[in-house]
Amino acid sequence: MKKLESKQQFDEAKQGKAVFLFSANWCPDCRFLDPFMPEMESTFNEFDFYYVDRDEHIEIAQEMDIFGIPSFVAYRDNAETGRYVGKERKTPEQVTAFLETV
Repeated sequence: MKKLESKQQFDEAKQGKAVFLFSANWCPDCRFLDPFMPEMESTFNEFDFYYVDRDEHIEIAQEMDIFGIPSFVAYRDNAETGRYVGKERKTPEQVTAFLETV
């Protein structure tokens, strides 16, 4: 998973097929995703996956109305195609179900 470095990179990534994972190192529900996300990336390889550190990119999180983490937002051709936003722990099955719809 690529780590988001700038707002410019965020804007450019939205032009293609991208999934953004809003997260933070201190978040235990976010760390729960770590073991199975590489498999998700492999299964859904038509997307570029980006890790967005909510603390480093608080302005993007606010602009996107992301107030709970971990949260996913998907884009295709600069249009949002779906979001799975909330502060609850997400299972592999829930993430798979989300990715299948975007």
